[in-house]
Amino acid sequence: MYSPTGEVLRELSPRGREDWDALERTRFFRRALEDGRIVPTEELEPGLLRHERLPFVSYPYEWPFEMLREAALLQLSLLGEALEEGFVLKDGSPYNVQWRGSQPVFVDVGSFERLREGEPWAGYRQFCALFLYPLMLQAYRGVAPQPLLRGSLEGIEPSQARALLPRFRRGVLTHVVLHDRLEARHADRQRDVRSELKKAGFKKELIQANVRGLQKLVTRLSPKRGRSEWAGYREAAPYSDEDADRKERFVRSAGPAQLAWDLGANDGRFARALDAGYVLALDGDERVVGELYASLRAEGSKTILPLVVDLADASPDRGWRGVERRRLEERGRPDLVLCLALVHHLAIGRNVPFAELVARLLAAKREEVHEGYGREGFERALREGFDVTRSEELASGTRTLYLATPKQ
Repeated sequence: MYSPTGEVLRELSPRGREDWDALERTRFFRRALEDGRIVPTEELEPGLLRHERLPFVSYPYEWPFEMLREAALLQLSLLGEALEEGFVLKDGSPYNVQWRGSQPVFVDVGSFERLREGEPWAGYRQFCALFLYPLMLQAYRGVAPQPLLRGSLEGIEPSQARALLPRFRRGVLTHVVLHDRLEARHADRQRDVRSELKKAGFKKELIQANVRGLQKLVTRLSPKRGRSEWAGYREAAPYSDEDADRKERFVRSAGPAQLAWDLGANDGRFARALDAGYVLALDGDERVVGELYASLRAEGSKTILPLVVDLADASPDRGWRGVERRRLEERGRPDLVLCLALVHHLAIGRNVPFAELVARLLAAKREEVHEGYGREGFERALREGFDVTRSEELASGTRTLYLATPKQ
């Protein structure tokens, strides 16, 4: 929960408090706090925790394959270390992971609980539905899972995965086919599975073996992607190196900002140039965002968060009463927004009117209507809500940059 001052607070139940008292004494937990894999956490008073507030909340259906895989490996590594010291994760959800730039951070400290003898890993099914099956779908079928994850917050069911995935690829028989068979066999029975497993002598070592197997499987998965219209755009861009350099200088002078959004970020050149504390680098091309994440990860960047976002169909409110997962613009208002070589793609390619581009960048229009498209129409719409403080025409004469601030 958020306090009136914006702090992120967590109140623990009596059982949760017992687990917390034991958790904070473990070596793996202290180590993960120190290296940034778990969100910084302190106990304000018995049973009340305060967590560091991360710059921006994102969701798995906004992550490219590479980010979903990295989040999965983070959870598996923490689970493996926890098991060594008698703890387990009761959940297996990617919503328990957020990002500090390109670094994944586990945020659900309350998901750690002491392992009860004879009990299985309760989060296994959720891990499959929200991590493993989406990754397999893209690796084995070349189908990006973001639309499926956005459509169902519970992820991909075992029966759905079985219908979609090739049976004889690595991990499918064990984690998909057999999983689905077991669910179908016991779907109409009221059973206490934990008690049955305990009676059967279920051991911690079985969980550890499953976790090690999943780590190997997930590590080996790589994205299968088709042709991308925007990959390599910098080399094919219809303007000169001189124009690109002038654009970069213009962007560098536009700040400072605490939070900036780069809409249509592509390879992140201009997101990197921004004078901003934190940058969202948004692009609708999943491959482009995946490649950008890989480069930012290699650089160790903690200030740029790349996300897969179609601006004409951005993430809506989701879940119970539409408040579990909030739409994009309600998760953090930017101080500065870059829209470089973007407007014509939305206005012509996606039929978004100028006036609504200026106001929201999210509305739709009939395909055949492009009236008013041009520099004069754009400037007129821009000045209705903004003061243009600076403009610069590039040397090629085909691009004009505008620095505009909202009217008071």
